[in-house]
Parts: sequence; C-alpha cells; structure tokens
Amino acid sequence: MQIITTAREMQQACRRVKANRRLGFVPTMGALHEGHLSLVRRALAECDVVAASIFVNPTQFAPGEDYEIYPRCFEDDCTKLEATGTALLFAPSAAEMYPEGATTFVEVTGLGDRLDGASRPGHFRGVATVVAKLLNIVGSDSAYFGQKDAAQVAVLRAMIRDLNIPVELVACPIVRERDGLAMSSRNRNLSESDRGRALILHRALDAASRLVGDGEMNAEVLRSAMIEVFASDANVRVDYAAIVDPATLLPVDDTSRGALIAVAAWVGSTRLIDNVLIENLRADNLVREPFFMEEVHA
Repeated sequence: MQIITTAREMQQACRRVKANRRLGFVPTMGALHEGHLSLVRRALAECDVVAASIFVNPTQFAPGEDYEIYPRCFEDDCTKLEATGTALLFAPSAAEMYPEGATTFVEVTGLGDRLDGASRPGHFRGVATVVAKLLNIVGSDSAYFGQKDAAQVAVLRAMIRDLNIPVELVACPIVRERDGLAMSSRNRNLSESDRGRALILHRALDAASRLVGDGEMNAEVLRSAMIEVFASDANVRVDYAAIVDPATLLPVDDTSRGALIAVAAWVGSTRLIDNVLIENLRADNLVREPFFMEEVHA
C-alpha cells in the first residue's frame, strides 16, 4: 500500500490508476473498525483499485467538541487497510488540506442545518468542504460512505449533484456489534458502563421498527415510542429522535412511502448517532415489511 501525504502526489497517483482502471475511494477519519473495512470490501468488489484517506478534519468540529480526543491510531489503521487490499492511502496534514490563506468553503444550505447540522452548527460546512476537496484530489469513479451517517450522506449527495462532481456516491449498510450497537470510532471513548448504556440507541430504533413492522405509519407514534425508551435512562441525554425524508431530512408525518428514523444522544461525554432506513412499504397495505439498511457483524 502506498502512503501519500500531499495533494499533488495523490492526484498524480490517482490519475495513473484511472488511465485504464476503475477507482473507488473510501474517505475516513481513521480509528478504523469493521464498518470502515466493509466499505473497502464493497469498493474492491465494484472497482479495480481502491484508495482511502485518513484525515481528522478540524473544520467539522466546533469549539469544545471532541477534536482533540478523537481516537487516532494511524499505524493500526494502515495495517488494516493494507490487509483489506487498499492500494493508495492519502494521509495529509491539516496544513496540507487547509494551507495558510485558504478562504473557500462549501455549504449545502438548508440540508446542512438539519439533524446533526442543527445540533452542531457549521459541522456540515466542514464536512462538505473537506469531502469536496478529497473528491477533487482523488477523482475516483465511486466514493463509499456508511449509512450510519445518514444526514451526511444526504448532504453529500446534494453537494455532488449541485456541483456536478463526476462521482457515484455509494451508501453502504450500517455494521453493528453482536449486541446491536452501531460500530463507530467514538465507541472507543465509552467507559464500560457507558458502553452498556449506549445500547439504548438501538433499543429506541428497534421499538419504532417493530411498530412499523406491525403496520404503524404515524411518525409521531413512532417518535413517542423512541422517546419512551430513552426516558428509561436519565443518564442518557437525547439530542434528537426524528422521522424524516432521507433525501431532504425534513420531518414526515407517516412512513408509508419510506423514511429515515434517526437518533442522536449523549452517552456520558460521547455523542452517538444511529438510524434505520425504511424503504417503501407494500402498496396493498396488507403486509408491511420494512427494509433496514444494516448488517450485523458476526
């Protein structure tokens, strides 16, 4: 695996690959887990060569957030990526990505202020800016993101569409621990007791999903079921429990045409997110089987 630290060298390496092969790209902030590696495997299945990036992007963290303590384990990440078959790794410094005097940012108005954007002002401006830069540097045919970051996926789809970026965004299923906890780099920051509490996010989504499976389509009923689950642990602070359109992130009144059921909560000092994507339900209203974009890591 070739490790590259400058944008210019990465552009040159990717252009050589793209001369006669399909290039897939997996952008990450490191602290890799099976969820990230599932993106690499998906990319390898669909592309000839896979590039990845590791960059903890400072512009998507607000003052007081966890930028300084975000887990960093570069050597271990490199070992995992190389074993999975990644050919190119872009690992720039903050100065390389944001040179002195840089004043250009990408903002997806409206979408960027919803869900996580409402809780973390400026977050999606930072995300959109760094991903636009990475896509421009790598120039891949496809880019792979996890469905766990559903709001991010919606923001980036809009950005790619509006800026005519010639890349296919592929959203891949959530990968979970055996007990249902969505894999996340931030899980490393959970204490033993908070690790157990964190399962409340999955239980809240499961409560709503069961109601959908039984035919319930009213979004407020689903949301109330999630809030009831969260109320069982006063040590967990809910950020949001929402039922929204997965493309616009605007609230929906019912889920009969599909919806994104999303939650975010503070468990101890760690903010976690999770979601379930419900595809269109059967039009005959006789059998309603929601399709959940997730997989459980065995």
